[in-house]
Amino acid sequence: MALSSRMQQALRDGDTLARLGGDEFVAVLGDLADPETAAPVLERLRVAAAQPVVIEGRNLQVSASLGVAFYPQRTEMDAEQLLRQADQAMYQAKVAGKNRCHVFDDEQDRSIRGHHESLEAIRQGLKAQTFELYYQPKVNMRTGALVGAEALIRWHHPERGLLLPGEFLPLLHHSELSIELGEWVLDAAMAQVVRWKAQGLQVPVSVNIDAQHLQRPNFVSRLKALLAVHPQVGPGDLELEILETSALDDIGLVSQLMNDCRDIGVGFALDDFGTGYSSLTYLRRLPAALLKIDQSFVRDMLDDPEDMAILEGVLGLARAFRMQAIAEGVETAEHGAFLLRLGCDWGQGYAIARPMPGSALPAWAAQWQPEPSWKHLRVTPREDLPLLTAVVEHRAWVAALAEHLNGQRLTPPTLDTSSCHLGQWWHKHGRTRAGDQPGQARLEAMHEDIHHHARTLVALKAQGDTEHALAGVSTLCAMRNGLTAHLLALLDEGR
Repeated sequence: MALSSRMQQALRDGDTLARLGGDEFVAVLGDLADPETAAPVLERLRVAAAQPVVIEGRNLQVSASLGVAFYPQRTEMDAEQLLRQADQAMYQAKVAGKNRCHVFDDEQDRSIRGHHESLEAIRQGLKAQTFELYYQPKVNMRTGALVGAEALIRWHHPERGLLLPGEFLPLLHHSELSIELGEWVLDAAMAQVVRWKAQGLQVPVSVNIDAQHLQRPNFVSRLKALLAVHPQVGPGDLELEILETSALDDIGLVSQLMNDCRDIGVGFALDDFGTGYSSLTYLRRLPAALLKIDQSFVRDMLDDPEDMAILEGVLGLARAFRMQAIAEGVETAEHGAFLLRLGCDWGQGYAIARPMPGSALPAWAAQWQPEPSWKHLRVTPREDLPLLTAVVEHRAWVAALAEHLNGQRLTPPTLDTSSCHLGQWWHKHGRTRAGDQPGQARLEAMHEDIHHHARTLVALKAQGDTEHALAGVSTLCAMRNGLTAHLLALLDEGR
């Protein structure tokens, strides 16, 4: 009664305050169209409820959580709907720490409702068997051997067609439905292994496991139960891929889980390596056999010396910890060649194969042949790595020049042949590395021609003739390719 009186005094003439029951009140406040104009009245109401009350000599004090809904809205509302909105907003104020005000957010509410509807659609999709696994081959690029396949989920949505995982898996974050879907993937992948074996094809399958799923108390027992349903799946036929960040919360628990799985013949790969925290302790404590190098480093390695340096470092770590490394994102034959020169024989990506239904893999495997240029490439010795780095830095120099001509970069890279990275390498190592006089002279001339052409293009841009400057970029790239081929020939000749 005391609180009711104080809150009523805090309101204006014409406002209505009612007690719904218990400690819940509702106020109807007129002529307040938005949160800014309503804020002073709402704050007075909150402060009035928080003032101490002395009853029979005892000092009592509470706080109030306010939920606010406005009327009218874009859609027609009745009184019951408005009360539900205000009640939902009040709950948000309590969750946020109490003694505060929260305004109902129509956009957020629609988002939440849409999220629930999407989860229900996924649940119905599982029941209707509208999910399918595609498989992307993993190969030894040097020998051509098929070393495995990664299972990748697809959803045949009844209205939107074939959906990739990025369009629906994020909806499952912190949802129990992710566990149900994860178990379906494991079961479907094992069934596919059995079908391939019946066709005479032995292909280990890797499955991506969500951290929430992996750390379930019954994960290992559920995995054993699924393996029991498919007794033809033997040790080494199934591999689980986990993100390196999955183990950060409890590396001891995840390490034990991995060991328990390994005891029943299921191995592990560390996926997207290099994008998280990548500590040496992490590699030392987690019993993974495979290190998957994230495609973001592979994709730009041809034109980004830093990404190439990261690749060198990750491959060095894999060797030090006696782990097999595989590169994701091998999109071109050139990517594959550079990886082989760095000592990374295993690869996965569009230059090898796109993801395909399980039924298509046997036919693909029967005709698959590695890029002919890959077969005879040698691993670059440590003393020759500066040459490989010089090639990448030269490509980066050409890319920077193209950005300047396109207006994406204010100043051009250095145009002096002795100051660019390739020029510095040439003067320090290149002349000795090139060996014979004719080859040396040819390389020097090609390098000088590229810089001369670059200076011409920069001058055209400075004169305002951007059209002709940009037209010359294709010639510049062709000259770059020619010089790159000559430099790489030095490696392939093994001199």
